[in-house]
Amino acid sequence: MIDLDNCIKEMDLATQAFKNEISNIRTDRVSPDSLNTILVDSYGSKMKLNQISNITNIDNKSLNISVWDAGLVQAVEKSIIDSNLGVTPQTNGPNIILSFPELTSERRKELVKFISEISEKYRVSIRNLRRKFIDIIKDEEKNKLISQDDSKKFQDQVQEITNSHILNIDNYLKEKEKDLLKI
Repeated sequence: MIDLDNCIKEMDLATQAFKNEISNIRTDRVSPDSLNTILVDSYGSKMKLNQISNITNIDNKSLNISVWDAGLVQAVEKSIIDSNLGVTPQTNGPNIILSFPELTSERRKELVKFISEISEKYRVSIRNLRRKFIDIIKDEEKNKLISQDDSKKFQDQVQEITNSHILNIDNYLKEKEKDLLKI
């Protein structure tokens, strides 16, 4: 039998992944979350920056990274420089200060374009999930496990679920665009 809950669950995961990915993009206030993707070489393995340090806001444009192990400060600096954040770390003992420049209107427009591209990638993944579940429904109809009427009903439900999730992505995108373009 068709499991529409599984369809909803998989599309929810894609929508949440999109939301997480764009939440790391900086708007007016710098967030410690913007450093979530930075990995640091820590004694032979890669660890997330927030697993080896405390990251706090100093003000709207600055972050303080307190590295717990002083031996990792240079590795953290290197990872920050390699991450292309556009900031130069300033080290003071076990603390690293990152001062982010003000976003220019040109940079804001680039970020809007960038998140639009990301949103399209996630819309495609949701449409691929739709195709996957519709194919399952068609196979069950072909194998006479469900009737044509049930097949049509399930396909319509999958389409409604798809439309709902694409609308959610569009809403998250509009919200983030509004935050980015607000000065």
